[in-house]
Amino acid sequence: MNKIDNLIKMANDISNFFNADPDKELAADGVAKHIMRGWEPRMRHDIINHYQQGGSGLSDLAKMAIAKLIAQTKV
Repeated sequence: MNKIDNLIKMANDISNFFNADPDKELAADGVAKHIMRGWEPRMRHDIINHYQQGGSGLSDLAKMAIAKLIAQTKV
């Protein structure tokens, strides 16, 4: 498994945990906060870059969360 595949798996695993929340906006916020707190900047950069190139392999919730990360970093 290469580096981006590992990051995709990690993002999807985090998303699977938060996906139990029926409010998907809150779930995506939880995923985004978890990634901001737990991932080093290089990892966040790589997953954002992957998302911006189409996000192949990312769950819908992971994509929502990464979109929130992008919005937060542009503020």
